[in-house]
Amino acid sequence: MSQQLAAPTNAPGPQAALGSAVRLWLQAYRVEVTLFAVAFFVLAAFSAQRFWRQSAAPHFVYQSKAWLEGRSDIDPEVLPNLEDWACVRDLGGKKVRCEGQPLATDRWYSSFPWFPAVVMLPFVVVNGYQFNDTSFGVIVGALAVALFFSLLRVLKNTEGTQTTVMDDALTSLLLGFGTLFFYAAIRGELWFSAEVMGVGLTALYLLNAVGARRPVLAGVFWSMAVMTRTPLFFTGLFFFLEVAAPERGARVAQLKAFFGKPGEKLKVLGRFVMGAAPLGVLAAGYNLTRFGSLTEFGHRFFFNNRVNRDIDTFGLFNLHYLTRNLDAAFLKLPLIGKNPVMLGYDAWGLSLFITLPLLALCFVPAAQQKRALQLVGAFVGLLIASAMFAPLPPPAGEPPIGWRPVALWLLFALVLAFIAWSAWQWVTSKDAPRLLVPTLLTLLACTLPGLAYQNTGYAQFGFRFSLDYTPYLLLLIPLAGWSWKKPLPLTLALLAIVVNFWGAVGFSGYTEGERLREERERARIQQQGR
Repeated sequence: MSQQLAAPTNAPGPQAALGSAVRLWLQAYRVEVTLFAVAFFVLAAFSAQRFWRQSAAPHFVYQSKAWLEGRSDIDPEVLPNLEDWACVRDLGGKKVRCEGQPLATDRWYSSFPWFPAVVMLPFVVVNGYQFNDTSFGVIVGALAVALFFSLLRVLKNTEGTQTTVMDDALTSLLLGFGTLFFYAAIRGELWFSAEVMGVGLTALYLLNAVGARRPVLAGVFWSMAVMTRTPLFFTGLFFFLEVAAPERGARVAQLKAFFGKPGEKLKVLGRFVMGAAPLGVLAAGYNLTRFGSLTEFGHRFFFNNRVNRDIDTFGLFNLHYLTRNLDAAFLKLPLIGKNPVMLGYDAWGLSLFITLPLLALCFVPAAQQKRALQLVGAFVGLLIASAMFAPLPPPAGEPPIGWRPVALWLLFALVLAFIAWSAWQWVTSKDAPRLLVPTLLTLLACTLPGLAYQNTGYAQFGFRFSLDYTPYLLLLIPLAGWSWKKPLPLTLALLAIVVNFWGAVGFSGYTEGERLREERERARIQQQGR
């Protein structure tokens, strides 16, 4: 009896048990850890001096600090600049945009979706206004690459995608370095850091949404993504389709059956809503407190901003903006100088057919390599036509983008029709993967509303808003069965890396412009002092 009660002398202590658990975790997730490390060091290296300094657009940092001070608005005395801040003035009980000289009673807010500020809170507690949003963005970017790999492995296990660990690792690295993610992840600045965090949260959402396997968590991460990048609201369609019409084929019949008698599926959707509701309710209340409306997030209150004229005339969303967004996303070409010879980018954007040549693999299965080559040819032909057809002069007061000859728009429509036809043939084929339809429909749902948005993303290396749906585009590549060992995918991948390497080293944005202005001002003051 005494022998049975005696404690074993070689039982591991708490530290040994923790060390064993860490080793097991590292072994289980060794590829993810390796991808994180590689992505972190490469992104940090390309971030260069920016890595050690806060960006010139640290809006999320200032929002976090304001919360810690017990206020929803930002103290105007500490604003680092006046770029893209919302200013609200109370006129007779009505909230209006500040005009003219700011008043002491005006309230200043960050009108951008605020979840990144929530994530930064623990770090701002320690570092205050000085928290480095640039290095933080690099870490988030590296995490997004690793999380995307985890998503691809889930597809391998649940959907039977014909990919190896190396294939999925390369696809994840291509997300990090072969898309616009590369130049966005090394900058800090709220416009880019939100896009990068949105990619990581999209991966977490999809990890739980595939097969509707974890409805509550899917709802939680979806709401986080939406509170980071508003267009990701439309990606909720993916989870809905996974619940209402999950089987391959006869999707319309499945939807009719769901709306006729949802049964247990309605409970699954209810759990998703339960996960998403807390942040959604909080966001609506926060909007009401700041801007006087449950659905107003604040861009109408931008102070002294170039977009105000458009917003006042056409609103935040209008088909008037369609051509300028299509131009920025698909038709813009590099700037080529002759004297001196130089290659530059257009700050309005650079065609996705250049920055994301992998598009040729996204709408056709690997068995149809000839069709993929035809898509490449269509992209090249459109780009050549874009160079041949000179842009039209814009009307007075309009930006110099979106004004193209009708012939070029017709050619662009033909290219889009060719893409749509190729995708339709794949969807209707007998071997179409189960997730193809929900992925394509979610891609469309996330893409189309943004084309009617008042902002093209200026200034940018490439159409940065495409990062909202880039994860869905890249998911189509393993679903199609493409292997990076084949010449065409490998060639397109290398081209994508070269182009986005250029973006990472060549793009000079708001932070660089602000620091250059500061240096010139210091030089002017020193010159006057002499």
